[in-house]
Amino acid sequence: MNQQATAAPLTPAAEARWGRSDTTWMLGLFGTAIGAGTLFLPINAGVGGFWPLLVLSLLAFPMTFFAHRGLTRFVLSGRDGADITGVVEEHFGKKAGTLITLLYFFAIFPILLIYSVALTNTVGSFLEHQLHVTPLPRAALAALLIVGLMIVVRCGEAVIVKVMSVLVYPFIAALVLLGLFLVPHWNGGILSTATEVPSASAFLHTLWLAIPVMVFSFNHSPIISAFAVDRQRAYGDQAERRCSQILSRAHALMVITVMFFVFSCVLVLSPAQLAEAKAQNLSILSYLANHFSNPTIAFAAPIIAVVAIAKSFLGHYIGASEGLRGLLNKRANSTPGKAQDRVVAVSMAVVCWAVATLNPSILGMIETLGGPVIAAILFLMPMYAIRRVPALRRYAGQCSNLFVVVVGLVSISALVYSLVQA
Repeated sequence: MNQQATAAPLTPAAEARWGRSDTTWMLGLFGTAIGAGTLFLPINAGVGGFWPLLVLSLLAFPMTFFAHRGLTRFVLSGRDGADITGVVEEHFGKKAGTLITLLYFFAIFPILLIYSVALTNTVGSFLEHQLHVTPLPRAALAALLIVGLMIVVRCGEAVIVKVMSVLVYPFIAALVLLGLFLVPHWNGGILSTATEVPSASAFLHTLWLAIPVMVFSFNHSPIISAFAVDRQRAYGDQAERRCSQILSRAHALMVITVMFFVFSCVLVLSPAQLAEAKAQNLSILSYLANHFSNPTIAFAAPIIAVVAIAKSFLGHYIGASEGLRGLLNKRANSTPGKAQDRVVAVSMAVVCWAVATLNPSILGMIETLGGPVIAAILFLMPMYAIRRVPALRRYAGQCSNLFVVVVGLVSISALVYSLVQA
């Protein structure tokens, strides 16, 4: 949203120190990436058995870190203060800039709509079943929730990131505590498949379809542009080094926290039980609450989900609003400013409210359709730019570039295959 004042350049001594704003951004990146989808990750990643899950766990950090670092470098390669939509136009021309901005917006905005629906459903269910309170009519409840989130949004990008970083603390605590709660109940679970070595073709097929699940469980590309621009203001020429440091710490925190939670879950449940949870379309918390007949988990699940959805909504709003402003600037020749920000905020709030009220069932398909676009922007576009853009040529020839391209192609092909099969 770029409403934050430009920071004065830092002295060399200040550049070397890790600041509070760096911690805030680290947690903001975590908050955007790790949302309600984490509660489905043990099921989606574990249903294939022990060995694919182990390989995915080992690949989780490099897959996510190298890709997001590449996208961050791409944004930093543009003129000072330019977001991703401006950098694309600067490097690839106006037509390509408009096309990628359009795809960027329509890949991220549907996720925002999904969060709007999920938040309304979760809060309504919590009021009715856990608190035994008759919820407001759906339209009124959706309006109240969306307006509440938009109040945070209107406070500016800095406040959004701070709120997200605050919400991250209870979410991390909840994941760790739930993982620890399950430790006494570990019975081997998925380890029962460790003695069964799958054939190479079956293993590769399972891994191929599971890679996008892991990739998008840690995806925070919608907030990368705002992150890069803000750190560029703060650190100038040293922004790339500090951004890489923040990203590496954020991804380490993500992988350690989430994978501990995942393994704690799958060491309790067998692959057959995970498949049953997948067939019932339940989150892991809901399935565990039924499995243990535990009212504490049943009560905690919706609270954790609300926190997860709210912080992910805020992070994705930054990316979606950035894309919409980019489209307005390119197609309608509007002038960026407070008036445009108000138009964007009101328009997006109204659409989010309408979709949350209607509660359509097609949003999952929309999200699936947006997946290949996000993968292309996150994995392939920055690697293509490294070969084409002089400002990025210094990053050419790194082994991590080939790794990112391969993971991107695997993710896109698996998403398309899953979509065709569906």
